[in-house]
Amino acid sequence: MLNIREAARPALLRRLAAIFYDLWLIAALWILGAMADTVIRAAIGGAPGEGHYWPLQLYMALTPPLFFTWFWTHGGQTLGMRAWRIRLVNDRGDDVSIAQALRRCLWAIPSLALLGLGLIWVIFDHDKAAWHDRASRTWLVMLSKKR
Repeated sequence: MLNIREAARPALLRRLAAIFYDLWLIAALWILGAMADTVIRAAIGGAPGEGHYWPLQLYMALTPPLFFTWFWTHGGQTLGMRAWRIRLVNDRGDDVSIAQALRRCLWAIPSLALLGLGLIWVIFDHDKAAWHDRASRTWLVMLSKKR
């Protein structure tokens, strides 16, 4: 178990770097989904631009929360977070629950949508916590190089 009070917290730039890495992975998943949609449409005889696109839209909307929830609840790190030695933990320093991960995803929407103010808040917060960190009672902590 990690002592959450003594753990170093990542600064805004390190957080942004991890997000940048993860966005590339999500973009790749979106491309794979769009390719699958195109192949399926062609296989059933549909022409480009015909029919409903709600299955693809649903896939694209659910990919980021499912991506983050899976990684956060299975080891506390996405691939971008692993590269930048960041881990997500709960108040006790343990892995987060599915409910906490989903709450964090939901709170990240206004946190980022309001011109990123919820994320920029890390600069001013004494615990280096973003809005979605506080709302979900989760913490990003730095890991040592040897870990």
